[in-house]
Amino acid sequence: MSALMILVAGPYRSGTNDDPALIAKNVAAMTEASLRLFRAGHLPVMGEWFALPLIEHAGSTGIGDEVFNEIFHPVSRRLVAKCDACLRIGGPSAGADEMVAIARQHGKAVFHGLDEVPAP
Repeated sequence: MSALMILVAGPYRSGTNDDPALIAKNVAAMTEASLRLFRAGHLPVMGEWFALPLIEHAGSTGIGDEVFNEIFHPVSRRLVAKCDACLRIGGPSAGADEMVAIARQHGKAVFHGLDEVPAP
């Protein structure tokens, strides 16, 4: 098997009440999973890597405002369609669950743990 481009989908805002420290903890968990995927020989991607700079550039004034909502999930929806697979991590998250559903609709592999990801 060759290296896979894998979207790491986990909670971003879910369960945080938009507390920046808790959001950062969620992002850190996705980033750690991404690093482990990279070191295993895959190409990890996170929607946040694409969306957050665009959201800032577009003039968002805060999480959940109109600009944020215009960009945040739509970027991940487009991205997961281009990936080979999706790795779902973390706790409850409607957004992450949506990425899993989209991955499945596109016939992509869905993993629920790093141990499920095959070696390249």
